[in-house]
Amino acid sequence: MATFIEICNTVKIVGVPDEAIRLSLFSFSMAGEAKRWLHSFKGNSLKTWEEVAEKFLKKYFPKPKNAEGKAAISSFHQFPDESLSEVLERFRGLLRKTPTHGFSEPIQLNMFIDGLRPQTKQLLDASTGGKIKLKTPKEATELIEKMSASDHAILRDRVHQPTKKRLLEISSHGALLA
Repeated sequence: MATFIEICNTVKIVGVPDEAIRLSLFSFSMAGEAKRWLHSFKGNSLKTWEEVAEKFLKKYFPKPKNAEGKAAISSFHQFPDESLSEVLERFRGLLRKTPTHGFSEPIQLNMFIDGLRPQTKQLLDASTGGKIKLKTPKEATELIEKMSASDHAILRDRVHQPTKKRLLEISSHGALLA
């Protein structure tokens, strides 16, 4: 919904209210089942953007699904083998999957940071010269995004334990038998 409204806000027609533009363009943002659902409403039975948005969200993001998504977001944590860029993308995916989660950006940021592994948090804290949580949400987000973009080389939060290849040890008696 947010992306749709963002796109609609780029269209301005003199004398045409934003609501009318949203109502006109909404069906173009849909496909398949969702488009059939929207066209199932007779004539102009949906008169306001608020009605359309409410019915759409109720149909495709019912309360149990929304509660499940909110639980996944609030219990989010970084897996042992995930890099910063991977964990950030997975967190953003959860937010996209539940667009009606209702968490503000600062709360989202705190949930993300709280879900990071200690090593990743330490790295972020060291990069800020203190605690990342003491930065403004904008500063913290910018730092996380910069570090995420470059973590392919330096931020793999993975424990790499090279395997030791040993020569077969043979006793002197075993060597004679071989």
